[in-house]
Amino acid sequence: MSSCPCGSQQEYNACCQPIHQNPKLALTPEQLMRSRYSAHVKQLVDYVIDTYHPSCEAENEREAIAESVLSDWCGLEVTSTESGSHTDEGFVTFKAFFNQDGQEYCLEERSRFIRENDQWYYIDGTFPEPEQDERLTQSIKDLKVGRNDPCICGSGKKFKKCCG
Repeated sequence: MSSCPCGSQQEYNACCQPIHQNPKLALTPEQLMRSRYSAHVKQLVDYVIDTYHPSCEAENEREAIAESVLSDWCGLEVTSTESGSHTDEGFVTFKAFFNQDGQEYCLEERSRFIRENDQWYYIDGTFPEPEQDERLTQSIKDLKVGRNDPCICGSGKKFKKCCG
């Protein structure tokens, strides 16, 4: 037996596999989100497309979805779940980790799910705003930047070689 890729600590055949065979078995937005992540790991492109809300017309984006599914997914962390404005809406915030070109990256999203005809669907998501460097709210004249501090513009260069 193998553990489920969704990180639930359950066996795949008792966790996401039944949902992959029948998406209506996902009783919560979190279960659907976890099954969609597992489908990425297992490269189940059709399942991912079929669990988009019909209004998304995911079939038209099959190539891009397949490219995403074929990434090297290596971990999932569910950070929160929330109810929506009605009983047929819910949100799941998560971090999905993947490897690309020898580096690990993190995709963080707050996904929105809608339930129709007793089935949950992914409809859309938002990405968190990156934290802004507090130095950006100060004038250059008042800014105390060390010789070798990174530039406030985010270029990755030293401040003295960039905006300083």
